[in-house]
Amino acid sequence: MSQESMTHLDELQTQRLEEMCIVIDKQDRVIGAETKRNCHLNESIEKGKPQERRLRHGPLSSDKALKEVFEETLEDQPVCSVLQLPLQCRGEDSGSGLIHRGFSVVLFNTDDQLLIQQRSDAKYTFPGHFSDSCSSHPLYSPAELEGKDALGVRRAALRRLQAELGIPPEQISIKDIIFMVRIYHKCQSDALWGDHEVGYLLLVRKNLTVNPDPREVKDYRYVSREELAELLDRAARGQEKVTPWLRNNAEDFLFKWWAHLSDVSAFVEADKIYGQ
Repeated sequence: MSQESMTHLDELQTQRLEEMCIVIDKQDRVIGAETKRNCHLNESIEKGKPQERRLRHGPLSSDKALKEVFEETLEDQPVCSVLQLPLQCRGEDSGSGLIHRGFSVVLFNTDDQLLIQQRSDAKYTFPGHFSDSCSSHPLYSPAELEGKDALGVRRAALRRLQAELGIPPEQISIKDIIFMVRIYHKCQSDALWGDHEVGYLLLVRKNLTVNPDPREVKDYRYVSREELAELLDRAARGQEKVTPWLRNNAEDFLFKWWAHLSDVSAFVEADKIYGQ
């Protein structure tokens, strides 16, 4: 990996590449764990089936074993970075490499405006692109592996909403985060980095104080349905940059939900994984 490809990553993004993600199969069953770096390298995504690769940690049979694994010191690995390619995340190209668990949060205020952010230029994938409110990954830890009611993923979302968007802890709780649906997708960001995950789409509708970490978020704004559609149209003409998952989630789900945000229960599909 070239030194040139590493130049835009800051210290925070470099450190976060060592976080342990949850490796899964396409049915969202836990296989083991690997670093965020390895989960997002195209080489890992494209080569071999997950069960045939030597994962950092395989499935564990007890909370005690999981705790021991989580507390291990991680090995140092080289860092690489990203260039921009206008590719979309869709489920048609399934591949057979590492798949990890992720999530996207769409945060609406009570005026039914969606919070979107422009990702930091230091991000390793899709730097400087407009995206949804908050996207990240649950960690391979006991708390964030808990599957009942998607509690582990929702805990991870709460953690990142506070860390990335600076939402005060007293303003938001797990109960505010609604698990809507899961989406399988695979995409490349450039020749080095990509994404291959089953992502949980989570919804919050609440007025919250937002004070984003500038190391994570370059800019942010609330938009109406019409304003988001206009942004996506400009991006289709090459006038803006948006993440593939913002476009896909908006076109496949958000535009359908928007008129029903006061009660989205009819749209909850917890047992379905789209894109397969």
